[in-house]
Amino acid sequence: MQAITAVVRRIVYGILLLLAVIVFNFILIHLAPGDPAETIAGEMGGATEEIIQQIRVAYGLDKSLPEQLLNYLGHIVQGDLGSSFYFNSPVSELILERLPATLLLVFAAMILAVVTGTVLGVVASRNPHGLFSNAVTLVALVGYAAPAFWLGLMALILFASTMPIFPISGMQSIGLDLGPFGQAVDVLHHLVLPAVTLAIIFVAIYSRLARASMLEVLGSDYIRTARAKGLNERTVIYKHALRNALLPVVTIAGIQFGQAFAGAVLVETVFNWPGMGQLAFESILRRDHPTMLGILFFSALVVIIANVLTDIFYRIIDPRIRASND
Repeated sequence: MQAITAVVRRIVYGILLLLAVIVFNFILIHLAPGDPAETIAGEMGGATEEIIQQIRVAYGLDKSLPEQLLNYLGHIVQGDLGSSFYFNSPVSELILERLPATLLLVFAAMILAVVTGTVLGVVASRNPHGLFSNAVTLVALVGYAAPAFWLGLMALILFASTMPIFPISGMQSIGLDLGPFGQAVDVLHHLVLPAVTLAIIFVAIYSRLARASMLEVLGSDYIRTARAKGLNERTVIYKHALRNALLPVVTIAGIQFGQAFAGAVLVETVFNWPGMGQLAFESILRRDHPTMLGILFFSALVVIIANVLTDIFYRIIDPRIRASND
């Protein structure tokens, strides 16, 4: 019962946080310099002041900021994210069109990062002062320090230009009738470079975190007891130590899911990946307020949901938390 109460409390906190994010983003974007009406008129090839004023009225830009905010919150409650200034389409439709591509990229990158980083960290922890451990530390530092856009450009130059192993851009080949299986393989082929680029930064984090967590767990009393009972090293590490060492990795993975969404903006732009990141970049350039707010709202919603699910999963894999709630 206490566990259910804790989850409900987290959901309520998440809703309040989401409301605060909506208000903050709305005020911040609308206080930024520039007039969206003039930007829309510029896309039309220019317009008179009278037409610009008509655009303001049509999109509600002639009202005061508090009125616009209340109107926007009213539409949010009804599930309406507004209509795009530039694309002239409902923002929710634009997001749903781009969402599958972004989710594919983010999930592929996160799974690759968590699995690879954890394996590297666990192997490095078995000999913390060895050559492999030092190499993992060096690679982790370099990967964490390198900007995502630079890694993407280097990957394009090396693996799409110098050695044309992977496609340069896009999500799938154009004009080819490959069939369902062939299309899936083609998408995976296009996915490799952007997913690896996005994953590299997180591999560095998870490898260091898994290594440090494993070293801490391996020094615990119950591990020494397991070894004293004569259990082989493989059983001690992968059955007794790894489960507890994964707790901080799981926590950080849930928290950094939102950072992966943020990193996807740069990666999708470099690789011309047709996801929400590219849509966000286009909307920022064109001062498309409803689209920017819709993307920020959806991103915040994803982060909050990921954090709540992380908390629930953390309670499942950590018996100490379940015991404290009983």
